Amino acid sequence: MKQLYLKALEIQGFKSFPDKTVLNFGEDITAIVGPNGSGKSNISDAIRWVMGEQNSRQLRGAKMEDVIFGGTEKRNQMGFAQVTLVIDNTEHIFPTRQETEVAVTRRYYRSGESEYYINKQSVRLKDVNELFMDTGMGREGYSIIGQGKIDEILSVKSGERREVFEEAAGISKYRHRKEDSERKLERTEENLVRINDKIAELELQVEPLRQQAETAKKYLVLRDELRVLEISVWLEQLQDLRTARLKLESDTALAKAECDRAQQALDESYALGESFTEQMRQNDIQAETLRQQAGKSDSAAGEESAAIAVLQTSIDHNNDSLRRLEQELTNADARRENLQGQIDAQLAHIADIDSSAAELGRELDALLAQAQALSDSARGAADEAESLRAQEAIAVAEAADGRAALSALNAALESADQRRTAVRQELTDAQTKLEGSEKEAKQNRRALNDAKEEAQAVQNIIQGHSLRMDSRRQKAETAQAAKLELTIKVGAQDDRIRLLTEMEKEYEGFNKAVKIVMQAAEKNTLRGIHGPVAGLMTTKQEYAVALETALGGALQNIVVDREEDAKAAIQFLKQRDGGRATFLPLTAIRGDELRENVDGEYGFVGVASRLVRYDSRYDNIFRNLLGRTVVVEDLDSGIALARKFRSAFRIVTLDGQIINRGGSMTGGSVSRSSGVLSRANELERLTRAQGALHDRLNEAAQQAETAQRELQKAEYELQVAKEQQRKAEDDVLTLQGKQDHYDILLESLRLSCEAMERELADIDSREKDSRTRAAEQQAAIDAAEERAAQLRRSMQDKLTGQTDLTEQTNRLAQAVSDKKAAQAALSAEKDGALRSVEDLKSLQADMVSDRAERDELAQRYRQANEKAAAEMAQHQANLTEHNRRTDTLRQKLEQLAQAKLELEQQRDRHSRDSRQCNDALLNAMQAHAKLQQKLDSSGMEESQILEKLWERYELSHSDAMEQRIELESVPKATRRIAELNREIKSLGTPNIGAIEEFDRVNTRYTYLSEQRSDVEQAKEELLGIIDQITQQMTEIFAQQFQLLNESFQETFLELFGGGKARLELEDENDILNCGIEIKVQPPGKQLKTITLLSGGEKAFVAIALYFAILKVHPTPFCVMDEIEAALDEANVVRYARYMRRIAGKTQFIVITHRRGTMEEADVLYGVTMQEKGVSRILTINLNDMAKELHIK
Repeated sequence: MKQLYLKALEIQGFKSFPDKTVLNFGEDITAIVGPNGSGKSNISDAIRWVMGEQNSRQLRGAKMEDVIFGGTEKRNQMGFAQVTLVIDNTEHIFPTRQETEVAVTRRYYRSGESEYYINKQSVRLKDVNELFMDTGMGREGYSIIGQGKIDEILSVKSGERREVFEEAAGISKYRHRKEDSERKLERTEENLVRINDKIAELELQVEPLRQQAETAKKYLVLRDELRVLEISVWLEQLQDLRTARLKLESDTALAKAECDRAQQALDESYALGESFTEQMRQNDIQAETLRQQAGKSDSAAGEESAAIAVLQTSIDHNNDSLRRLEQELTNADARRENLQGQIDAQLAHIADIDSSAAELGRELDALLAQAQALSDSARGAADEAESLRAQEAIAVAEAADGRAALSALNAALESADQRRTAVRQELTDAQTKLEGSEKEAKQNRRALNDAKEEAQAVQNIIQGHSLRMDSRRQKAETAQAAKLELTIKVGAQDDRIRLLTEMEKEYEGFNKAVKIVMQAAEKNTLRGIHGPVAGLMTTKQEYAVALETALGGALQNIVVDREEDAKAAIQFLKQRDGGRATFLPLTAIRGDELRENVDGEYGFVGVASRLVRYDSRYDNIFRNLLGRTVVVEDLDSGIALARKFRSAFRIVTLDGQIINRGGSMTGGSVSRSSGVLSRANELERLTRAQGALHDRLNEAAQQAETAQRELQKAEYELQVAKEQQRKAEDDVLTLQGKQDHYDILLESLRLSCEAMERELADIDSREKDSRTRAAEQQAAIDAAEERAAQLRRSMQDKLTGQTDLTEQTNRLAQAVSDKKAAQAALSAEKDGALRSVEDLKSLQADMVSDRAERDELAQRYRQANEKAAAEMAQHQANLTEHNRRTDTLRQKLEQLAQAKLELEQQRDRHSRDSRQCNDALLNAMQAHAKLQQKLDSSGMEESQILEKLWERYELSHSDAMEQRIELESVPKATRRIAELNREIKSLGTPNIGAIEEFDRVNTRYTYLSEQRSDVEQAKEELLGIIDQITQQMTEIFAQQFQLLNESFQETFLELFGGGKARLELEDENDILNCGIEIKVQPPGKQLKTITLLSGGEKAFVAIALYFAILKVHPTPFCVMDEIEAALDEANVVRYARYMRRIAGKTQFIVITHRRGTMEEADVLYGVTMQEKGVSRILTINLNDMAKELHIK
C-alpha cells in the first residue's frame, strides 16, 4: 500500500469555517468541489496559512485579521482562527522529528497574537519554516499551487520564477545559510571599522597621558606625606575634643536627669490637675443628672397635684350632680305621693258614684214599675200610646246616656289638654336645658381639644428644646475641651518661645569664640561685626537639615565688614584667650555659583545658595559657602547626579547625607532639631504661629462662653415649656372631668325629653280617640232625641182626650228620663274617674322607672367619687414620695456643690504648684539646652574633623588611627603641612586619574590591536564559507536544472502530444542570480517564449512545468487550487490523467469545478454554503461507490 503523507486537516474559525471541520485525506487524489463562493479555496488558504504564510494578500485578504470568521446575521464573529495540519512522518520526511506523525497547529487572535505548535508543543514561526524547508512543502515551495503560483511561472520577469526552481533544486537552505553568512560578514566589517576608529582615537591619547601620569605620581608622594601629617594633627585635635566632651556628657546627663525629674513632677502635676478637672466634670455630670432627676420629680409631683386637683374637681361636679339628682328625686317623690292621693281620691269618688248609681237604679226600677202599672191600666189606645210613651222614654234615656257619655269625654279631653300643656312646658324646659347643656358641652369639648392640642404642641416644643439643649450641651463641652486644649498648647508654645529666645540671646550652641565676639559687638567694643552666618539667614524647615550639614562649622563663621574688622576681632580673642573663630570680610569674600546645568535632573531640589533667604549685601558670602553645593531629594538621586557630572561639585541630600566633590561620601544619622539653624527656624515658625494660636484661644474662649450662654438659654426655655406642659395637662384633666359630667347630664336630659315626647304622643292619640268617640256619641244623641220626638208626636196623636193619663205618663217619663240622665252622668263620671286613675297610675309607673334610672345615675356618681377618692389617695401618696425624693435630690445637689467648691479650691492651689513645676522645668530645660548645645557644638567640631578625614581621605576614625604617627610637636607639623601644600600647588592641578587612565588606555590599545587581527581573520573565514556555499549551490543548481529541463521536455511532450520545450538560463556565468526563460513549441507551431502563448497554453505549460518538478522532486503532497480553470475539456482530461500517473509518489488535493478532474478523483469533498457565510463539508468516496455499484 502506498504511503499517504497528508492525513488530516482540522479547521476552526478560519474564514468561512466557524465550526470545527475535519478533512481526512486517505486516497491518492482528493477533489474539493463546490459552487463559486462556497469556500473551496479557503481550504487551500488554510493549508498555506498553517505552513507559515505571513502575507495576507497571498491569503486573499487585506490584513491578517481577515482570516478569522467575521460573523453573519445569525452568528457572532469569532475571536480566533485555528488550523491543524496532520502529516505522516513514517518515512522521516522531517529528519529533525522522530515522531511517526507530525501535527502543525497555528492559532491567531483578533488582538494580533499568534501561536504555533508542533505536536501540541509551543514553537516559533522560525521553527515551522525550518521544519518545511527543502521538503517542497514550505510557504515558498511548490506543494501548494494556486493561481498565484501559475502567475509567478507566467510572469514577464524571469527572475521572479527563481524561487520555484531553487526550491525544486533543493538549494533554499544553502541560500538561507549564505544570506546568514553574508549578514555576519557585514557585521564583522562594521566591527572592524569601529575597532580601527577606536585604535586611531587611542593613539592620540597614549602620549599625553604618559606625561600626566608622571606628574600625578610625584603629586601622590607629596600627598601621602601631607595625608599622614594632616591625619595625625586632626586626630590630636579630636582627642582633645573628646576629653572635654566626657565632662560635657556627664554634666548633660545630670541636667537631663534633672529635666526628667522636673518633667515627671510637671506630668504628675498635670495628671493631678486633669484628675481635678475630671472630678469636677464628673461632679457636674452628677449634678446635672440630679438636677434632671429633681426636675423630673418636680414634674411628676406637679402631675400628681394636677391629677389630684382634677379628681377633686370631678368629685365636686359629681357631688353637685348628686345634690341635683337628690332634689329631683325628692320632688319626684312629692309628685308621686300627690299622684297617689289623687288616685285614692278618684277611687273614693268612684265608690261614691257606685253607691249613687245603685240608689238611682233602685229608684229607676220603681219608676219603671209604675210605668208598667200605668201601661196595664191604660189598655186599648191608651196601651198603644203608653207603648209609644215607653219607647219615647227609652229614647230619651238613650239620649240622656249619650249626653252623659259626651260630658265624660269632654271632661277627659279637657284633662288631656291640661296634661298636654303641663308636659309641653316641662318638655320645653328640658329641651332648653338640653340645648344649653349641649352648647356648654360643645364649648367644653372644643376647649378640651384645644387643650389637648396645646399639650401636644408643648410636648413637641419640649422635645425640640431637649434636642437643642443636648446639642448645645455637647457643643459647650466640645468648646470647653477645645479651649482647655488650646490653653495647654499656648502655654507650652509660649514656654518654648521664651526658652528659644533666651538661647538665641545668649548665643547657645555657638562656640566660646563666637559668644565672646558677639557680646563684645553688642557692647560696641568691636565694630563692623554683622554676626554668625547662622544668624544672617533663614530657610524653609524642609531644607534646614541639608543646609546645616552643608555649612557644617561655617554656620559659626562671623561676617564682618572689612579685613581690619576681622583682624581686630582676632586680636581681641588672643588677648582674652577666647579660642579661635573664622571671619568672613564682605570686602574680601568672592562668591562663585554652580555653572553646570542641573535643572530638571531627577531628584534635584536646588542649588543651596538659592534655598536660603538673606540680605542682598551677603550675596557673596552665601554664594561662596553654598554656591557649589546642590541639594537633592535622596541619596539615590544624588549618586545618579554625581555619576552624570563626574563628582564635579558637592551634593547634599535633604536628610543630611553628603557626596563630596571627587566622589567621597559622608553620611549616617543626623539630629533634626539640635542645630542653631533649626533652632532659628523653629523660633521663627513658633513666633509666626503664636499670634494665630492666641487668636484661636480667644476665639475658643468666646465660643465656649457663647455655647454656655446658649445652653443656659436652652435650659430656661425647656423649663418654661415644661411649666406650660403641666398647665396644659391640668387644663386637659379639668376639662375632661367636665366633659364626663356633661356626657352624663346630656344623657339624662335626652332620656327625660324622650319620655315626655312619648307621653305627648300618647295624649294626642287618646285625644284623637276621644274626639272620635265624642262625635259618634253626639250623632247617637241626635238620633235618640229625634226618635223620642217622633214617638212623642205619635203618642200625642193616640192620646187625644186622655189628658190625665198623658200627664201622668209624661211625669213618669220625665222622671225616668231624669233618673236615666243621672245614671248616665254617674256612669260617665265613673268612666272618667277610672281613666284618670289609669293615667295617674301610668304616670306614677313612669315616675318610678325614672327614679330607678336616677338612682342608678346617682349610684354611678357615688362609685365615680369613690374611685376618684381612691385615685386621689394614690396620687397623694405618689406626691408625698416625689416631694420626699425631690428633697433628697436637692440635699445631694447641695453636697455636690460644696464638693465642687472644695475641688475648685484644690485646683487653684494645684495650679500654683503646677506653675512652680513649670518654672522649674523651664529652668532645667534651659540648663540642659545650654549643655546640649555645647555638647552638640563639640560633637559638630568632632564631626567636622571626622568629615574632613572622610571627605579628604575617605577614612573612618579607626582607619585613621592606624595611619597616625607620633608628632614631635603640633606647630612643627602644621608648618610642614603648609610647605607641602605650596609644593602641591606648584604642580598645578594634577590628573590623579591619569595613572590609571594611562594604564587603562594602554591596555585597551593593546587589546584592540589584538582584536583587530582576530576580526580580520574572522572576515577571511566568512569569505571562504560564502565562496564554498556559493560553489555548492552552483553545482547543485546546475545539476538539478539539467534534470528539470529534461523532465520538462519529456512532460511537455507527453501532455501536449508533441512539440518541444526547454528551460534556458539568461546568463550561464551567473546561474545563481540570472533569470530563467521558458521556451516552448506546441505541435504545429513555431518555437516561442511563454509570454507569446495564449492564456490556456500558458496555463498548460505551467502545469507541465510543475508536473516535471514533481517527477524530479516529488513532494509528500500537493494542493492545487483550480490551476486547470483556463484549460478546455480535452486538456483537462489530459491534465487529470497525467496527475493520476504521477499520484504514486505524491498525494494530490485538488480544488476544482471541472468534470474531468472530478472523474479522476478518489474522494470528493463537497463544499456548500446552505447557511449564508458558513461553509460545510460533504464527503463522497468514489472508490467505495464503484465497489458497491460493481463498476470497474
